[in-house]
Amino acid sequence: MSMNVCDYLNDVRQLAKQAGEKILEVYGTEFTVQDKDDKSPLTAADMASHNTIVAGLKALTPDIPVLSEEDAKIPYEKRSSWKTYWLIDPLDGTREFVKRNGEFTVNIALIHEGEPVLGVVYVPVTGVTYAACEGRGAIKESPEDGEREIHVRKLSGGPVAVVGSRSHQGDSLKAFLEKLGEHEIVSMGSSLKICLVAEGAADVYPRLGLTSEWDTAAAHCVVVQAGGKLTDLDMQPLRYNTKDSLLNPFFFVFGDDSRDWSSYLAD
Repeated sequence: MSMNVCDYLNDVRQLAKQAGEKILEVYGTEFTVQDKDDKSPLTAADMASHNTIVAGLKALTPDIPVLSEEDAKIPYEKRSSWKTYWLIDPLDGTREFVKRNGEFTVNIALIHEGEPVLGVVYVPVTGVTYAACEGRGAIKESPEDGEREIHVRKLSGGPVAVVGSRSHQGDSLKAFLEKLGEHEIVSMGSSLKICLVAEGAADVYPRLGLTSEWDTAAAHCVVVQAGGKLTDLDMQPLRYNTKDSLLNPFFFVFGDDSRDWSSYLAD
């Protein structure tokens, strides 16, 4: 790229925090919840975050288009010509937001030629930031511990730590876990599932259900720069803006590539 994407990282981190502040303003009130066309929830916090991020990115990079979950009706005929663009989820984990369990994030990614080259995941309730840009590694910043580099981990020989849901294990995931053998489930909401693998707190996240491209892009950059991978079920890297649909295929996130994680899928 002609630009150094890492030059944008600090500005984007600050922008994610500003959006998080807007989210928390709503979080502390008796907010209402609407249903979008796909029956997913929408709150004033989603839109406040969206407006903050879009305005900030347009000021930072006026020539780079923005695709947001809350403004995603841009036809593929138009966005297929985008070589570089911002991909954002202003509030990832709206269901977690509604439950008030704190496990929701602000996701901002820069995509270049189908790959996330910058990613920021901010957790408003805890003030934790995960951030990465191409070639510079990944960091986690928290109010308690400050900033540190993060890395995926190698398999230890003990139970495999699998990111998933204790309460919503579909048949495909159950079959995967049965073939996998000894494991423990690490439960988490939103794109934090991917970040757990990135920081070495879990080994693998098999996502055998639907997600959208804005759900994964920012954390995808973080886990790759931390030494891990995010692949489809054929073990090929996930790519962005390659088709009309903005839905992702099912995927794996993992730190240790010495195993073929696809071998544990049901036949």
